Amino acid sequence: MVILGLDLTNLDETNPFRRTISEHGLGPDGWIFGLGVGLLAAGSLAIGVSLARKRLAGIFGIIALLGWSVGLFLTAWFEKHDWSVGPSLSGSIHRVGSFVAFLSLPLAAVIIARPWRHRERSRATLAAFGLGICSVLWVAGIATAMLIGAGNGLPWYRVMPLGLVERGLAVTEVAALLALGVWAAAGRLEEPAGQGRSVAMRSST
Repeated sequence: MVILGLDLTNLDETNPFRRTISEHGLGPDGWIFGLGVGLLAAGSLAIGVSLARKRLAGIFGIIALLGWSVGLFLTAWFEKHDWSVGPSLSGSIHRVGSFVAFLSLPLAAVIIARPWRHRERSRATLAAFGLGICSVLWVAGIATAMLIGAGNGLPWYRVMPLGLVERGLAVTEVAALLALGVWAAAGRLEEPAGQGRSVAMRSST
C-alpha cells in the first residue's frame, strides 16, 4: 500500500510501467519507501518465527523466508544506483538484496505450503502454494527476457516493461506472504512425527 501510494502521488514524475519500485528511494520521499519495505521485512520475519514455533515449516522453508527478509532489509537500507552520477557500493548492495528477496520468497512459499507435506490443507496453504508457483513463473519470465535481450544485443530491461513486471511480481509475492501469515495465525502447533501416536497409545491404555 505504501508503494501504491508513492506511485499515485508521483505519476507526473515516475512512469510505473518503466521505472522500478526502488526509484522511490532516491527521491525526497525515500524514507517512506525505506520504512514501508522495512516494515514488510519485519512482518515477514515475525511470520517466519510463528511458522517455526508452530512447526508448520521446516528448516529449508524458514531459511528461504529469512533470505526474503534479509534481502528486503538490504533493499530498504541501501539506495539503488543513481545513474545520473553513476554506480555505487550502496547500489550494488541494494541490487543483491533485491535479487535475494525476489528469489527467496517463491522458494519459501512453495517449500512451506506444498500440499503433500501437511495432513490438513487449508485455503491459506493452497493459496500460498499457488501464489508461490505464480511467483516462480514471474521470475522465469524475467529470466527469459534476459536471455532474449542477450541474444539480440539488447539490455534486458528494454525487452519488457520492467516497472510493470516488477510490480506484478511484488504483488504476487506479498500476496503469498499474506497467505502464509493467515496460515501461521490460524494454524495449530503440529506435533513431531510419532509423538501423536504415542500420546494416543498412552490415552488408550
